[in-house]
Amino acid sequence: MTDDVLTFVEGRTGRIRLNRPKALHALTHGMCTAMIAALSAWANDDAVDLVMIDHAEGRGFCAGGDIRALAESAAVGGEAARAFFHEEYRLNHLLFTYARPTIAFMDGITMGGGVGISQPCSIRVVTDRTMYAMPETGIGLVTDVGGGRYLSRMPGRTGQYVGLTGARLNGAECLALALGTHYVASDDVETLKAAILGNPKAADAALRSAVSPIPPAPILDRRADIDRLFASDRYEDIIAALAADGGEWALATLKTLESKSPQTCKVVLRLLAEAAKIDDFAVELTMEYALAAHVIARPDFVEGVRALIVDKDNAPRWNPPTAEAVSGAEIDAIFAPLPSSEAWTPLPNA
Repeated sequence: MTDDVLTFVEGRTGRIRLNRPKALHALTHGMCTAMIAALSAWANDDAVDLVMIDHAEGRGFCAGGDIRALAESAAVGGEAARAFFHEEYRLNHLLFTYARPTIAFMDGITMGGGVGISQPCSIRVVTDRTMYAMPETGIGLVTDVGGGRYLSRMPGRTGQYVGLTGARLNGAECLALALGTHYVASDDVETLKAAILGNPKAADAALRSAVSPIPPAPILDRRADIDRLFASDRYEDIIAALAADGGEWALATLKTLESKSPQTCKVVLRLLAEAAKIDDFAVELTMEYALAAHVIARPDFVEGVRALIVDKDNAPRWNPPTAEAVSGAEIDAIFAPLPSSEAWTPLPNA
């Protein structure tokens, strides 16, 4: 196993503690495997009443997957990257279908893979330190780990806005958009954890006692603009609507989108439209895995990671470079199912 994630039983609570503070607890293949093993062991253990997921130390809950390692794999055929995604999605699905109550403490940075392990949980605690985002279009990737499901079910067109722009949401915004279930002051988090650990069957009462007054959620002030300007499932229409609006917020948002991969922005819009019609989470993840497998084989992912994470010049050279240059045939190819021998599969009996 790995010391990058700590799995143990404390009292009657199964604990999963992410433990890569220098990497903001970004997930590795080994971490996903360790979490699957622990969850599988506790699933039928009468001595475990609840599973708690948090981070051991540092300012992040989970910043995502180990993107640099994934890009290195993608540059040489992508076998390790595909294996990671396959294992990660199995973890996401296991959490989504888990029979016991699960609670995630989204206290700090919660991005990408962190979304994937927190959103399936029945209880999702957000705080004044929460910073939630799905920033994949900025590195030429797609909103995976179940992002298609979660974003497509957000109010109005907020999911499309968050998925395309990578907008960062605070704890109050997460609560307003149903990404979180309880808002707790960060100073009270450890006290809440101790109360739950002391009596996990009374977790609901502990949560009710711990919730804090909720500050305003700024994104709600922009709902009308978001719903109007992001109304279309055609990316070129969104770009045109923002340009035509001409307001300060619209132009700033347009500038943000101009830094994203046009190809993956188009993929995300179609993904959310497709995912909105899919009820079975396994079917959703099968589609997302095929998308990820296709996208990492294209140049934008390696280039995006180079520009934002490796060289940090923030000047990615996207290929194709514009929304108009991304053909419908290219998007159709990215959405093509994988052969059955290469397709994603959930854990047996999950």
